[in-house]
Amino acid sequence: MHSSLGDMLPQTGAQESVAKEGSSQKKPPKKRSTKSKDRSQATVENLVRPFILKDEDYKRLMEIMLGEFNKGLGKETNPTAKVKMYPTYVRDVPDGTENGNFLALDLGGTNFRVLLINLNGQEVTMESKIYLIPQHIMTGTGEHLFDHIAECIYKFMNNHDLLNQKIPLGFTFSFPCKQMGLNHAVLTQWTKGFKCEGVEGEDVVRLLHEAIKRRGDIDVECLAVINDTVGALMSCAHSDRECAIGLILGTGTNACYIEKLENVELWDGDNNEPKQVMINTEWGALGDDGCLDFIKTEYDRQVDKHSINPGRQTYEKMISGMYMGEIVRLALEKLRKHGLLFNGKGSEELSTRGRFYTKYVSEIESDVDDHFKNTKQVFEELALEKYSDEDCRIAQYVCSLVSTRAAFLAAVGVATLLNKMERPDVSVAVDGSLYRFHPHFHDLMVEKIEQLIKPGLKFKLMLSHDGSGKGAAIVTAVANRLRESQSESIGENGLEN
Repeated sequence: MHSSLGDMLPQTGAQESVAKEGSSQKKPPKKRSTKSKDRSQATVENLVRPFILKDEDYKRLMEIMLGEFNKGLGKETNPTAKVKMYPTYVRDVPDGTENGNFLALDLGGTNFRVLLINLNGQEVTMESKIYLIPQHIMTGTGEHLFDHIAECIYKFMNNHDLLNQKIPLGFTFSFPCKQMGLNHAVLTQWTKGFKCEGVEGEDVVRLLHEAIKRRGDIDVECLAVINDTVGALMSCAHSDRECAIGLILGTGTNACYIEKLENVELWDGDNNEPKQVMINTEWGALGDDGCLDFIKTEYDRQVDKHSINPGRQTYEKMISGMYMGEIVRLALEKLRKHGLLFNGKGSEELSTRGRFYTKYVSEIESDVDDHFKNTKQVFEELALEKYSDEDCRIAQYVCSLVSTRAAFLAAVGVATLLNKMERPDVSVAVDGSLYRFHPHFHDLMVEKIEQLIKPGLKFKLMLSHDGSGKGAAIVTAVANRLRESQSESIGENGLEN
């Protein structure tokens, strides 16, 4: 992290590089150049200083976050809580005894995946096939959608000679749902271009089972429906039993963690062992009641105002990939309008909302020397015609401030969960393009979490692989194991869904 623009300037001749355009004509006296340089540097820093939060801001944020988590977990406070803390009904991580074949479905966009996953102790083998969901089915009836899904399952099972087997299935359904049980999830609203009638307000697992029954030629039971945070956690937990937090840092951000049942006032399942459940925090909505206004910048307010959901997902909008590029663009445009970038001349691309992609932030920050190869490439893509090395440095500085703030804010969330859980050693499963591709995000998060967690607690961040496929199968395998052990102990199938 660069605390000042001066940190990014070369040590010798730090004042040499005002805009290069036109500098070959007449060089101003060095003294004057130094003063104007210092002035412009100070002005740049003033305009982006709101992104730099103090240590006490992060500590205050932790207190706020813990309060919001507890509100979401409380029976009386949950209805008005912005952070909903949904119980997922997933009770345990794998213990290594899970064996057999499991199907997984992954529906979250126009492509739909069916996976066959074989678990044999620590060994995992996977085969998968992607099926397209045509536009007319995305906007047709719910019955057509689930018939299409069942048809894809049939084709997949037929191709893998599985039609004569009964196979447990896990379903990653990446749309907003209210979880009513491990295999009961009610769709609250369609997103991502889907608009199938007759599905909102309905249990998606029931609709899937009805479609399978209508066919009558496959024997599949959905034991678990999950979201991507749980998938990330379970995928990592298969190889690391200390995994107890799942974190998504991609287009959006969300986290889940393992909570003691005694702290979950909304719990309506059984109280058998293990006395714990994974909680889907839905923490992106933190701040929707104004509790984060003390760290909001004018740039955040603009992003929110022009988003498709103004006033919602406040915390997410300061962190995730869907918004980071736009925050940087707004800051660069402000600097340009003040004559501090590109000699005041921009481009249509730079002034177009959403045109500065978050991948540009990662690319610009991946430059390691003063050739600025990536930064210049980004400028070319934005049709910026004249720029200096100084412009490249300023762009790097702005990107680093915005991404550092995002990483630190995400770290606050993780540290708050670690402190709340008080487990001596926790692995955090992380998935998402922002974490995967940004060159410094991991290191920045580790640095800040280490500052914020209680003494004696240990943690590590690990990249999760294919949570939506492998994770769904593992949740199903664990559910199957718990169901079988419970039916053995009580003499009948007594697993409470």
